Amino acid sequence: MSLSMEGKSRPGTLQSDPTGNGHRLVASGDWTLLHYKRLFREISRYSDVKEVDLGHLQRLDTAGVVLLSSLLGVSRLRQLADTSPELKKEQRALLVAVCEGLDKAQLIPRERQIFPIVATVAYIGEAVQAGWRNLLQFLSFVGWVLATWARVVLRPGRWRMNAFFRQVQSTGLEAIPIVALLTFMVGAVVAFLGATVLGVFGASVYTIDLVAYSFMREFGVLLAAILMAGRTASAFTAQIGSMKVNEEIDAMRVQGFDPIEWLVLPRVLALLITLPLLAFVGVVAGLSGGGLVAIFALEVPLEQVLAIYREVPIRHFFMGMIKAPFFAFLIAVIGCLEGFKVGSSAESVGQHTTSSVVQCIFVVILVDALAALLFMEVGW
Repeated sequence: MSLSMEGKSRPGTLQSDPTGNGHRLVASGDWTLLHYKRLFREISRYSDVKEVDLGHLQRLDTAGVVLLSSLLGVSRLRQLADTSPELKKEQRALLVAVCEGLDKAQLIPRERQIFPIVATVAYIGEAVQAGWRNLLQFLSFVGWVLATWARVVLRPGRWRMNAFFRQVQSTGLEAIPIVALLTFMVGAVVAFLGATVLGVFGASVYTIDLVAYSFMREFGVLLAAILMAGRTASAFTAQIGSMKVNEEIDAMRVQGFDPIEWLVLPRVLALLITLPLLAFVGVVAGLSGGGLVAIFALEVPLEQVLAIYREVPIRHFFMGMIKAPFFAFLIAVIGCLEGFKVGSSAESVGQHTTSSVVQCIFVVILVDALAALLFMEVGW
């Protein structure tokens, strides 16, 4: 079939006008991709062409139009397409469409060569700008949440208790096993590490003190907050983001419902209550893990372990627990904010869910470090 079609095809030609006008050429035959190489060699023989007679063209495709544009120029070819009545309607439409595309392609600026150091500085600048915009957006969202809470707190009829208790169950009760298991194992690891290092100096008995101070001040609340950042913040982002993709949030606004009041406040308040409780569970589980290692590995009596735990000042426990509400608020707000940032695709849901987890873990560790510096300066 291809041979028969090629045999019927008449190769395109480009010849001087027989009337003697040296600047006028006559294009005839088929100007198609099949004859591209031959036609390219044909037009390379001519320069400073003012006009081409297109009335004898048989077949024409985009490859032929590109060849004609390289011969005449895009603007001149566009003029010929408009002023050649002998052209077929479909040929004129093809010439106009390809010329418009070539014009747009010429308007696209070429990428300039950028030195690596300039590109690095530009990337850092863009990252700083993006971080500043995210910070302003976060502060604005925090203000929005607090203003909504102040408007609702004195109106019990607008409290969404069903949603609140459902969030308490999902963020608190269902998270107790994983928090307890993780902190128990970390407590055991800290005890093994303390026994190994302190045993060199003959002070392995202080392993119990190491576990007690570390979990009461830092590890209990920190591990619980990091788990909530990975488990709860991602869930908040995915839930609100899915509603955003399905246009459910827009439907809520159309019906006069405030998304902050209906979606954000129950989640924030639930996490404010459940994270301190989970931190307490983490402290107890961590002390239990470290105590079991001390009992079975170091052969410390149970009574001595409990006595050492009782000797730890209670202020260290409160210094750890006081950070839990701040962690809870930040985790809940960031998770909900990233959900509202989701676009109209499932890919956007995944991207913002990942961003939510990363931001929450970063903020939790940053705030914990700042709190540790503050407590050290105060002398606590």
